[in-house]
Amino acid sequence: MIDIFSKHPILLLFVVASIGYLIGSIKIKGSSLGVAAVLFTGLAFGAIDERLHIPETLLLLGLSIFVYTIGLSSGPAFFKSYKKNGLRDFSFAMTALIFSGLIACGLWFLFGFSAATITGIYAGSTTNTASLAGVIDYVNSVFTGQEAKDMMDQLVIGYSFSYPMGVLGGMIAIILMERFLKISYSAEAKKLRKEYPIDDDLSSVTVKITNTEISGIPLRELFKKYNWNIVIGRIYQNNELSLANWDKTLEIGDLAMLVGNKTELNEVIEVLGVKYKSTLDFDRTLFDVRRIFISNTHVVGRTIASLNIPEKYNAIITRIRRGDVDMLAKGNTVLELGDRVRFVAHRNDLKQLSRYFGDSYEASSKMNLFSFGLGIGLGLILGTISINLGENFSFKLGYAGGPLIVGLLLGALRRTGKLVWTLPYSVNIALQQLGLILLLAAIGVKSGQAFVNSFSMFGLTIFAASAVISLSTALVILFVGYRFLKLPFSLLMGMVANQPAIYDFAANRAKNGIPMFGYTMMFPIALISKILIAQVLFLLLS
Repeated sequence: MIDIFSKHPILLLFVVASIGYLIGSIKIKGSSLGVAAVLFTGLAFGAIDERLHIPETLLLLGLSIFVYTIGLSSGPAFFKSYKKNGLRDFSFAMTALIFSGLIACGLWFLFGFSAATITGIYAGSTTNTASLAGVIDYVNSVFTGQEAKDMMDQLVIGYSFSYPMGVLGGMIAIILMERFLKISYSAEAKKLRKEYPIDDDLSSVTVKITNTEISGIPLRELFKKYNWNIVIGRIYQNNELSLANWDKTLEIGDLAMLVGNKTELNEVIEVLGVKYKSTLDFDRTLFDVRRIFISNTHVVGRTIASLNIPEKYNAIITRIRRGDVDMLAKGNTVLELGDRVRFVAHRNDLKQLSRYFGDSYEASSKMNLFSFGLGIGLGLILGTISINLGENFSFKLGYAGGPLIVGLLLGALRRTGKLVWTLPYSVNIALQQLGLILLLAAIGVKSGQAFVNSFSMFGLTIFAASAVISLSTALVILFVGYRFLKLPFSLLMGMVANQPAIYDFAANRAKNGIPMFGYTMMFPIALISKILIAQVLFLLLS
């Protein structure tokens, strides 16, 4: 079997990936290694026989695909978050990242690690595979022969021993600070539901208008006055059923169909009147409800308001389902390929709406290979450019930083003319998984022998060093961010979630979607910064 694997590295790749993915899906007390198990499976296979290998090209391919798709999906939230809070959030994030780098320098001095080992420890304890790959890319471009191999082995050993603590450290820090700061997630979510709206528990209700104070006032004015975060669909008025619009006024006795979060709906009902027992949903003689897939690239990347739907059709959009999340449809909501849009529309307009938006599951699941290839190509070109910061110090963004930055920019743009840069949600997730599996499997198999040869007290020292870096960094972010910057703890949990398993842990802990905002805000800047910090560490300490 070993002979077969050594002669057929692609077969080895898929065996490592499948076994690793299976192991990663096993949960122990609610936690699992996830995709990271592919790395450890690769290490196990690589340790069996030094002839086993996976081509370097697959490692670089996986890295490029992974970081580019992360950039595409995170681009809009990344720029929006920093536009909102700007210098404060950026300074806080950078200070925390530099702090972790300084701790790594202190540990290098204290334990006498090599530059490659402490850089690997830093990458592992911050669960940042891209920073490890960035330094490996630098080593391969500058060093050759046995020297390059020794450095790469040290990098991966440091990374492999420290990665588990990098995952556990974030989780432990969340539990400790949650208890120390006496956090109430439900109270925090209620307070922040308008600032960080995650409508993953949408419902609908019919209300009867009884409040004379709102009678005759256009809906536009009511929404401005009360800052409602809901959608009004059908209105039964004067024995006629119609759709809501901004100029519509409500009168005593009218029935209105509301869509929104349950808590928000209760507040709106208190203003408008009383909850009505029957629902307008049952009356579909004129208006019907349908979910339509967004597959027409003409509407992708555009806001709902820019499409002027009410002027073209007797219809209104109430909800959008993207992945597993239901969102309220607002004027500034940008449509993406694969979105499932819920319409309330006149029955005569439903076929035209389906044609206009595409409504093809097959088309909405396809990838535009031209825009995808062009985007990654631009990222790889950017990665080859040498950035000089002094006479003896220069670096390249490489296969990690270049595609990531280009992905962020193109993800924020969404489209250029007729060219759509973004990917359907399902395609993006699949490519992220594929890229990460290729990357972890190749790194693991390549360094298996060196990993086994390092089992000793040295490995325990690395583990202890990683615990110091991961725990101290996470504790500082949570404490300083909450106590001094007054940031929501749920948001901060997302910021310390450098790895999907930590994010999943944080989201389950909070039982709301607020950690996602912190995760998308921190992850791109952390990924870029850690790539740079890791290379600076390696160069300064070499």
